[in-house]
Amino acid sequence: MSKYNLKEFNKAVKYYEMQLKRYKEKTIFIVFEATNEQAYFSLAPLSRAAHNLKCDLNVSLIQKPSKPIQAMLEVWDAYEQLQAGVKSHVTKALREFIGLVEKKAKGEFTNIFKRPALMIDANDDCFVTNGGFDMLFQTQWFRKYKWNELMQTSRVVWKQVLDLKLSERVGIGFDLIARAEDIKDPLEDYLDSYAIARTMYLGCPAKKKTMKSATHRKSMLAKGERIGELSATLLGCELSKDINEPIFRKFKILSRLLKLDRIGTNDASFFVSGEGYGGKHLFGEKIGYPTPNRKSRWDSPGGIVYQLPWYPQTKLDSRPPFARVAFTSTVPIDKYVESCNIDWMKMKRIDDKLIALVNKSEKIFVESKKTNLEVGLVGKNGQRRMPLNSDVDTRTKLDPLYLKKGIKAGTMANVPGGEMFFTPEYIKGTFYGDVVISIDKSHVLNSKDPLVIKCMGNKYDIVRGPKKVIAQLKKKRNESMKMLKLQEKSKSLPKEIIALKKSNFLNIGEFAINTNPRASLCNYLIVNEKIAGMMHIALGSGFEPDRAGLYHYDVVINAKEQKLDIYGVGKKGEKHWLMKKGKLAVK
Repeated sequence: MSKYNLKEFNKAVKYYEMQLKRYKEKTIFIVFEATNEQAYFSLAPLSRAAHNLKCDLNVSLIQKPSKPIQAMLEVWDAYEQLQAGVKSHVTKALREFIGLVEKKAKGEFTNIFKRPALMIDANDDCFVTNGGFDMLFQTQWFRKYKWNELMQTSRVVWKQVLDLKLSERVGIGFDLIARAEDIKDPLEDYLDSYAIARTMYLGCPAKKKTMKSATHRKSMLAKGERIGELSATLLGCELSKDINEPIFRKFKILSRLLKLDRIGTNDASFFVSGEGYGGKHLFGEKIGYPTPNRKSRWDSPGGIVYQLPWYPQTKLDSRPPFARVAFTSTVPIDKYVESCNIDWMKMKRIDDKLIALVNKSEKIFVESKKTNLEVGLVGKNGQRRMPLNSDVDTRTKLDPLYLKKGIKAGTMANVPGGEMFFTPEYIKGTFYGDVVISIDKSHVLNSKDPLVIKCMGNKYDIVRGPKKVIAQLKKKRNESMKMLKLQEKSKSLPKEIIALKKSNFLNIGEFAINTNPRASLCNYLIVNEKIAGMMHIALGSGFEPDRAGLYHYDVVINAKEQKLDIYGVGKKGEKHWLMKKGKLAVK
């Protein structure tokens, strides 16, 4: 029996389709009080209905009054005044800013300033629109499943993973429901994410908290959803307004007139990541956001906000990170609770023991009848690769390891956590991916038809595997290269970063041993890559600045089934056992 009433869900979808049919292929902006639970759960069928009509949605659940939302409304007002020929300081500043950007964007930029076709709010009884009609809430589909366990899990994550303070501002992201033909996994799993995100909101101790979501794209090369594009551009330019370049000088005037400093950042973020991509960020692709010393550029405001240590721009940016981020993906409630409602500190101690053993080793060896690898830890210059854990990484905004190096880098964590990982100096040999790979989404693998990858130092090659998986991997890899070439053409990123990402394009970015004692097998990468008794290797970008790239595809290997022996070898040839016959060698 389904956790949810799917018959009622489909009835609700049909109801919203009838209400919204006049807005087919339009952009819809939904804003209401985050405390409105009926409106929140009604978003699941409403978003499916809107996507069936090929609409774009942007959703903000807020605490009223919302300064960022008010700023956005005033930007739309200003643009409409500009279009109407109204002459003022504001319209002049907006015209000049748009004009400078359009010299590179060639007509694509202006469109993001258009007001959405429909705006939706909510009261205690129903959705209220500016289109002259109301829509009833549709929550009959939802049933609370393991609600108390979910609430307990949320409190554990906020306390142990993020060590959240009452005074912090928090943003919680959730996933809208796509069309049936655009999702490959059970609908119930996507509906589960609504309960997970909601209990994360309710369990969040911070006084200032919001929820957000928007329509995703199938390709990273597609144009992004319009409202999200405008919001990202305004934030990125606001963070860059003191940069001495013509575009940012013009934006600074516009910011002062419209008080765009109201568009701020959170101190912490947690989000549920579904399938797909945000799409191209036009301003980032065409222009980019300079570091204060103008020695480098970012291609998204997210880079500036999070300043993660593996971005090559981070060490050149004098600003500290504004927020720390933790995320999960589409995952069933049972698996989420099972793998996250745990003692994270105890798990961290296991990771730390593995890290200590890796730090004593010069190389790591993986041996079995199938997977056999030599993994380098030390570069030709004698510099060592740094092993890390993936457990309680976001308790501070600043990464303590990089702060010791004088670099103000940010922090990120997976939920669930449970891995010791590092960026390998090189990998030689062959591995058999027989559990799952994450590309645009999680794709299940198996031991009968595994994904076989040959590693040749700083390059990998696909030997064989499921045809659909290989086709999707190559398709998304090609999209990444196209994106890189677009950035190269527009010079929105420094040529050194472009060259670096090209050189890393076919590299191995991560070697990891999984350590979560309660995670168990499912269809989703984020859980499987944490299961103790398994390991994973990532194709593409790594977790150190010299291994930056545009994609990161994790491949999970069933170490227990393949009976993997994994050990490090020190300078004097001594062995440091990490795993024996697929079982962790540390406790």
